[in-house]
Amino acid sequence: MSTTLIKGGLVISATDEVVADVLVDGEKVAALLAPGSGLAESADQVIDATGKYVIPGGVDAHTHMEMPFGGTYAADTFETGTAAAAWGGTTTIIDFAIQSVGHSLREGLDAWQEKAQGNCAIDYGFHMIISDVHEQSMKEMDVLVGEGVTSFKMFMAYPGVFYSDDAKILRAMQQGTANGALTMMHAENGIAIDLLVQQALAKGQTDPRYHGDVRHALLEAEATHRAIQLARVAGSPLYIVHVSAAEAVAEIAQARDNGLSVFAETCPQYLFLSTDNLAEPDFEGAKYVCSTPLRPKEHQTALWRALRTDDLSVVSTDHCPFCFKGQKEMGIGDFSKIPNGMPGVENRVDLLHQAVLDGHISRRRWVELASTAPARMFGLHPRKGTIMPGADADIVVYDPAAEQVISAETHHMNVDYSAYEGKRITGKAQTVLSRGEVIVHDGQYSGRPGRGNYLTRSTCDYL
Repeated sequence: MSTTLIKGGLVISATDEVVADVLVDGEKVAALLAPGSGLAESADQVIDATGKYVIPGGVDAHTHMEMPFGGTYAADTFETGTAAAAWGGTTTIIDFAIQSVGHSLREGLDAWQEKAQGNCAIDYGFHMIISDVHEQSMKEMDVLVGEGVTSFKMFMAYPGVFYSDDAKILRAMQQGTANGALTMMHAENGIAIDLLVQQALAKGQTDPRYHGDVRHALLEAEATHRAIQLARVAGSPLYIVHVSAAEAVAEIAQARDNGLSVFAETCPQYLFLSTDNLAEPDFEGAKYVCSTPLRPKEHQTALWRALRTDDLSVVSTDHCPFCFKGQKEMGIGDFSKIPNGMPGVENRVDLLHQAVLDGHISRRRWVELASTAPARMFGLHPRKGTIMPGADADIVVYDPAAEQVISAETHHMNVDYSAYEGKRITGKAQTVLSRGEVIVHDGQYSGRPGRGNYLTRSTCDYL
């Protein structure tokens, strides 16, 4: 096996910062050594990281490649989406396999494996979306947990598509309590939201900005509270996805203060964008339609505070891109027909680094949110999310001084706009290694579809 020495960089983990050389042997981290260890002459490859950060590759625990939604599909395939992730310093994704009503969990998982296998440039795993709760699917849950699919997502939103009522949610949570799975929840009151959608359209309120109005922050908070209480009844751990509202954060913080195993994530769009974007004229606001929706800027203060206190433990992207032309345009004249989702898998690590420079989080917390915490949350640590002997050599040499302007003209996601078009940020991945292989270096991509491995996962480290 070949060896690589990454020398002279500041190695940052969730707990430490130290100037060290990192020795990679084959696909694994072999050692962290004092600078000037003398191995440079014997290593097959030497990467000079002087003046740079050396961090574990990002773990994006919430992506939707090729996801069907509203009569179309997310624009990124597993090939294009994982390549874009690599460009941005993310070396692992966890996507969502979908069980359709009337079909088994196994059928859904197999269908998504068929999409991903042989196409991913980086390592990948799957959560399982449960759309049809019955005794057979509960038995299948047990089997899948044994095979390393250890998290299952349910929806309180989207009646007629993904929605599950409280009885089905409680039943699946009970099964998770028994088999060790983590229940993930899209917490919005979909029944009430559908009523508000109908009322808004009847009033002629058809523009994208009304998407945010009908998906009221209180309906996110109510569903979050209800999910927490159902989890308490079931004795189940709970992970709330894409938290956007201050009122929902308050419910999560209270649950955690009460000692409950309740965890949550937010996404960069809620930290850097707002309802001002949804209200952009000439239908431009459609670019920012996602669910949960963007909130007024004042909600950002609560989100940043929760990231510092660990009431929000992870930052994922909910990457689900739809092109403006031909896809988002499906909702002209009816905001409810705009495909819900935004691009972001390439931008997450950089935006969080900008948050360090802006004083919102520390460097160690940056690494924890982007890599270590999602790896621990979803049973991938210490294989992923850290730089230590025996870990996969998913490593990013990060230039903290590199300046860039985010733009659709230069990004690698398969979508015709950027949600952060024109935003100037500082920091960029210079070199990206996936299991010891350099796949991005100095603006050149050498990854390839099919080199990513499928990951079986253990259960949540925090339980």
